[in-house]
Amino acid sequence: MNVPLILSQFLDRAVRLYGEKEAIYGDNKVLTYNQLNKRVNQLSHGLKSLNVNKGDRIAYLAPNSIEMLEGFYGVLQVGGIMVPLNIRLKPADYVFILNHSESKVLLVDQDLYQLIQPVKDQLTTVEKIIVHYKNDDTNETGYDAWLSSFSAEKYEREYLEEDDVCSLLYTSGTTGNPKGVMLTHRNNYLHALSTMHHIRVNDQDTLIHVLPMFHVNGWGSPFYYTANGASQVCLRRTTPEAIFSALEKYKATVLHMAPTVLNTLMQYYERYTPRFEHSIRIVIAGSAPPPAFVTRVEEEMGWEFIQVYGMTESSPLSTVSTIRSHLDHLSAKEKYRMKAKAGYEMIGAEVRVLNELGYEVEPNGKDIGEVVVRSNGVMKGYWKNDEATAAAILNGWLHTGDMGTVDHYGNIDIVDRKKDIIISGGENISSIEIEGILYEHPAVLEAAVIAVPHEKWGETPHAFVVLRDKQSTTEEELISFTRENMAHFKAITGVTFIEELPKTASGKIQKIHLRNDYWEAKGGHDGRYVN
Repeated sequence: MNVPLILSQFLDRAVRLYGEKEAIYGDNKVLTYNQLNKRVNQLSHGLKSLNVNKGDRIAYLAPNSIEMLEGFYGVLQVGGIMVPLNIRLKPADYVFILNHSESKVLLVDQDLYQLIQPVKDQLTTVEKIIVHYKNDDTNETGYDAWLSSFSAEKYEREYLEEDDVCSLLYTSGTTGNPKGVMLTHRNNYLHALSTMHHIRVNDQDTLIHVLPMFHVNGWGSPFYYTANGASQVCLRRTTPEAIFSALEKYKATVLHMAPTVLNTLMQYYERYTPRFEHSIRIVIAGSAPPPAFVTRVEEEMGWEFIQVYGMTESSPLSTVSTIRSHLDHLSAKEKYRMKAKAGYEMIGAEVRVLNELGYEVEPNGKDIGEVVVRSNGVMKGYWKNDEATAAAILNGWLHTGDMGTVDHYGNIDIVDRKKDIIISGGENISSIEIEGILYEHPAVLEAAVIAVPHEKWGETPHAFVVLRDKQSTTEEELISFTRENMAHFKAITGVTFIEELPKTASGKIQKIHLRNDYWEAKGGHDGRYVN
């Protein structure tokens, strides 16, 4: 008899094999897997008392906490669908997502309750709000007291099929309302099996949850680390100080993060040079990091660097950049450059780069096409949006909107989002490539490049730059620096110096805001550049 691939099985395995292991660490709690499982059962019994049934949506607005982690399993046991909410949205955004998803229960952290309180009356389907770490001034049900009133005995689970939806993750759209990505138990289960292999997860690992758990890569990691009996550290605040403290306290071995977060850790390291005796590997997801980051992480900090690539709609990961054995003869410089690429397809995923005619690009590292993915991780579709689903998945292939090249080793390099490619004088220019060069300048802390209009070339690259402390440079110097280190037609033609780059909660740079800022400074807008 075939056993459906249901995510609750991962916690079951941890309880059977690692039940007495102290493995879950929060600000003020330490739990074994047995204790975590009891709290999960209490949560399931509690949700059932609120008449939560199979298919009902349960929303979470919380930082990385034990309470958020136990929701992954407690919601799924009752057949519910988890709706994790981005903690950096505005109240009006929560109104849309909670109403669009028709969420029945909302669990919210006290520190974030002020984002919900002003719009409570506009929530049309939420029947109950429960607050983690509730204070005396908040007139809602407190989570701990509520949870403790329910039995920790085994919960008789709702029968689920592996193609049942387990999560509804809302993507942050740059135009219009966000779309709800439906991921199934099968999506997440098979993604977990593939990912745990490629990043070598085992029971000796201690993961620090750096990526927000509401982010899809943060969402996926509790499944494969739990399945392997690894320890997990839930950090409510992911400052460099907190991360380095956790690395030392828990002897943590692995962290997932965006390149911008890694940049803050490298700055901290430069200032304090902390050293660790145990091995550490970091899994970098998001925009392609500059090769200089890889060099510094591996040579200066002594950590292993692993780049991965994916998107919410593919559960998320599809490629990995570790060096294959037959390429171990390459020079260190070549390896670092390769590790900064998206890499090659993971087991269970087919990844291709297609030109405008639908044919695979030549593996020459130059021809640019759109990255498409066919895998067990590709979403079931967008919630209540068949039109958007049909536009994203064509003949079984998910069209990512990311543009890339393929080198002669078969490694994919993401050069830009489709909308971010700069077309200057008929030439395609990657803003990511230019950013990589700028990061090599000693005065540059962060950089982002966008297209701006140009009378002769149509458009040219313009950089937004954050300088390092006590460092200075000029627009002319940075323009010259890019001209000296890459083809002249790719070089930036202007620079705006700013204090901070706008970012999402997961650390992704929001270029839409940079475009808007540029046009606001120019006194107008142009639809070609603001999208």
